[in-house]
Amino acid sequence: MLLMVSIGSLILLLALLILFHQNANATKGYQLRTLERERSRLLLDEEVLKMQIAEAQALEHLENDNIIQSMIPNKKTQYTRDDSTVATIGWE
Repeated sequence: MLLMVSIGSLILLLALLILFHQNANATKGYQLRTLERERSRLLLDEEVLKMQIAEAQALEHLENDNIIQSMIPNKKTQYTRDDSTVATIGWE
């Protein structure tokens, strides 16, 4: 009788362990699927943002910008000489 009770309790214990293990795996699978869905959505959002950045940086868009159109053109442009060094010693 004691042997049958111990075998029965062992089977019940193993069944409960299997149940908890399967529940944990199902929960991880659900979380993984949710994260994959969110990752796909974020990748799509990134592509949309990249397209918006490219549109904002387009030359045609910059040429027609009101702020750039309101800038005054430079009339007297002066260029510096082309020196090979930034700092020079005054001994020369």
